[in-house]
Amino acid sequence: MAKIHEGNLKGNRHRFGVVVSKFNGRVTEKLLEGALAVLKEHAVQDEDIKIAKVPGAFEIPLTAKRLAQSGTVHAVICLGAVIRGETPHFEYISQAVSQGITQVMLETGVPISFGVLTTDTVQQAMQRADRKRYDRGGDAAKTALEMVGLLKNLKQRNPV
Repeated sequence: MAKIHEGNLKGNRHRFGVVVSKFNGRVTEKLLEGALAVLKEHAVQDEDIKIAKVPGAFEIPLTAKRLAQSGTVHAVICLGAVIRGETPHFEYISQAVSQGITQVMLETGVPISFGVLTTDTVQQAMQRADRKRYDRGGDAAKTALEMVGLLKNLKQRNPV
């Protein structure tokens, strides 16, 4: 049978960076609240969380890269909200942020979790950020926790 490797949600002794956009702040503060609650629920200490607030979603990838390259965090959680408007700006920003975050993760080898909402309305974004409904901020934190555990597990294993 094939050997299966998985991460876990153990956060003790791990450090996390959180990059959160200030644009659409009502939404992103809820995302941040959810992410921090999940990290704390899984034994991550306040002093092991570094939060960087950026002007908008477009600035998330550069800041995530800086945190990932710093050697001070095991994973980075990216939080933002891009809400569709009347111009194609939504598509440009959504695509740039998605590709930028992916590039940072692949270049640095540091897990970067994607908690950037792309919605049609503010109402949809608020629902996804709400801890009692979708809790996408908390989901992004869980992804970061699990990926840290998985990569640690893979690193400790000796090749067959």
